[in-house]
Order: sequence, then C-alpha cells, then structure tokens
Amino acid sequence: MIIKAGNIVSHAGALEWGAGKVLEVNAAMATIAFSDGKSRKIAASHFTTLQPASAASFTPPAEAVAVVKARRAPSKAKKKA
Repeated sequence: MIIKAGNIVSHAGALEWGAGKVLEVNAAMATIAFSDGKSRKIAASHFTTLQPASAASFTPPAEAVAVVKARRAPSKAKKKA
C-alpha cells in the first residue's frame, strides 16, 4: 500500500485505535490522526502494518474546547490614613 496524506488507514497491530487519517508523510515516518483522538507517528519500516480502511470508518476526534479559567476580581487598594 502506498501511504500518502489524506489516506484513511487502520493499524493491524492496534485495532483499538480505530481508523486513522494520514496527515503527513516523509521518508522516515507518517503522522496519522486516529479515531481515538491521538496522533501517532509510524516509522516507515512499519508501513506494512497499515491497511486501507473505508472513509466511513474514520470518525475525526472531537474538537477540544478551550477551558477558560475564572479570574479573581482585582482587590481594591486600601486607603492609607
């Protein structure tokens, strides 16, 4: 299988990761975003463990909502007598 950006693949050794979308490929490795919400880098020597998957099997991870921390109201300066 030829690995290129945009392909949907599954990892034969880790089916619990779900399907993944190939984000980037270079001579040494591929970066893949899997349905479990984690991006993983797979070495080129392990490309044989990647198998094509159907586009319907890939569910993109939910967008992380930014947490806004509550800020304390500024304290009032004490008046000096």
